[in-house]
Amino acid sequence: MSGIYVLLFCVAITLHNIEEAIWLPKWSQQSSKFQKPVTSKQFHFAVIVITILAYLSAISYLYSPDTKLIKWIFIGFLGSMIVNAIFPHLLATVFMGKYAPGLLTGLLLNIPINSLVLYQMFNGNFIIWNELILSTLVVGITLLALIPLLFKIGGSL
Repeated sequence: MSGIYVLLFCVAITLHNIEEAIWLPKWSQQSSKFQKPVTSKQFHFAVIVITILAYLSAISYLYSPDTKLIKWIFIGFLGSMIVNAIFPHLLATVFMGKYAPGLLTGLLLNIPINSLVLYQMFNGNFIIWNELILSTLVVGITLLALIPLLFKIGGSL
């Protein structure tokens, strides 16, 4: 798989995380079941760590595409960011009746770019559906579990 796809993933997740970093902390101060209030310091720390982890997964895959664990983590990030555009961003926007930060970049960048990368991986027989589904679940659940810890660490810095 070409390095351009890895680069596109990195650009998409970076722009998505920048959009969230700018607007999500203030948005989170509203009473909502979609997001507990978070300070800028907490969120910025968490989003930087998650972005670094995404970059590490992408670069590791670029250099070691045949290593199963590395491949699974990378495709887990791809799948998780697709799911993330819908749950919570799209749902929060619909149910709250107010734009949820991250929706635009999620819909216009993460879904199409990550879908393209996954399509190329399927087309080249680099992955199968079971790998994508399981990797997305494991990485997604891991990230969801990591976020509160990162918020706590970020708040104490």
